[in-house]
Amino acid sequence: MGPAVLSGLPLALALALALPSAALENGLALTPPMGWLAWERFRCNVDCRADPRNCISETLFYEMADRLAEDGWRELGYKYINIDDCWSAKKRDAAGRLVPDPERFPRGIKALADYVHARGLKLGIYGDLGTLTCGGYPGTTLDRVKQDAQTFAEWGVDMLKLDGCYSSGEEQAEGYPEMARALNATGHPIVYSCSWPAYQGGLPPKVNYTILAEVCNLWRNYDDIQDSWDSVLSILDWFFANQDVLQPAAGPGHWNDPDMLVIGNFGLSYEQSRSQMALWTVMAAPLLMSTDLRTISPSAKEILQNRLMIQINQDPLGIQGRRIVKEKSLIEVFLRPLSQGASALVFFSRRADIPYVYTTSLAKLHFPEDAVYEVQDVYSGEITRGLKTGDNFSVTVNPSGVVMWYLYPVAQPWRIVRQRAPHEGFRPVLL
Repeated sequence: MGPAVLSGLPLALALALALPSAALENGLALTPPMGWLAWERFRCNVDCRADPRNCISETLFYEMADRLAEDGWRELGYKYINIDDCWSAKKRDAAGRLVPDPERFPRGIKALADYVHARGLKLGIYGDLGTLTCGGYPGTTLDRVKQDAQTFAEWGVDMLKLDGCYSSGEEQAEGYPEMARALNATGHPIVYSCSWPAYQGGLPPKVNYTILAEVCNLWRNYDDIQDSWDSVLSILDWFFANQDVLQPAAGPGHWNDPDMLVIGNFGLSYEQSRSQMALWTVMAAPLLMSTDLRTISPSAKEILQNRLMIQINQDPLGIQGRRIVKEKSLIEVFLRPLSQGASALVFFSRRADIPYVYTTSLAKLHFPEDAVYEVQDVYSGEITRGLKTGDNFSVTVNPSGVVMWYLYPVAQPWRIVRQRAPHEGFRPVLL
């Protein structure tokens, strides 16, 4: 969340390669984490006298926990309440421990974690592997990694997001794996979210995704999201331009994180909100909302609580989807293979004029020959039965909108459904 990063990248890579295996092996985040994160909507607002309802204080997190527990979110899988930057006091205590701001978190983080856990939820917290956090609060320098990991465990924290402001490439290469080891050593299960690749440009050779998957449960690769359609598009552009590198890195326990869902705020239209939800789902992205759940509109809530969408996002195979078609008409098609031979397709329009009728067939999208599918529209719920691979079909896609399908093969009794191995190409297979 902050300034661009310091150099030393070749050395950072060398240090990372020289480190012994830091395999996380914590058995966590086997599907993309789901929950709520404060940053995009509430930022570093610490003026609780002028804005008590929206400042970063324990009240905000208690109230959001109540909303997750009481408004149907928890049962759908939205279980994490995640604190971001600006929660701590400006100085550590006499023992060198991080402490929350005493005025804004008078009961402390342990009491908040206990409350969250009693509601059937989990608590996330924020740290930074540097001298300061991006917001200017105490960071976790290398000599503090073990101490801070132990503090978080003692408080009962369930997820740590570790940012990288005010740290060098060399410090990141040492510190991110060290924090993974320190978290494991506490014996308390803590999902580990790293900003490491975002500070190294997100791509090889400066980022080694094999190492990253051994160190972190999820990671930020790219820029912070803002409450705007331009921001959402810039993230999509980067992720799919680099999908050959990013897509194979994701899977159960280790996820690419394109950043928060901004649905329910001010910058996205209804169609754009539906698009972000569908495209994040096809990317197997964490679903971390950053909106005011106390005042969220019914339409935004309906998008975020779409049960079939969440089922697709949480598919146990954990395969990240890819863009498979990019038309001159500004229609793009994305495919995500799912368990039991199912698939998700997203038809996305970058047009800004009128709804576009897009005609294609499953054969043109490289589905297997002679297969028959049942199709459910993820948003409308409409079901189409008996769609054959060779059949032409049309979908009407609104400007900056999507049509999303869930496809399930209706296989002959003697046929076996399986997913194609990575070396065989990226497509559904019906044998």
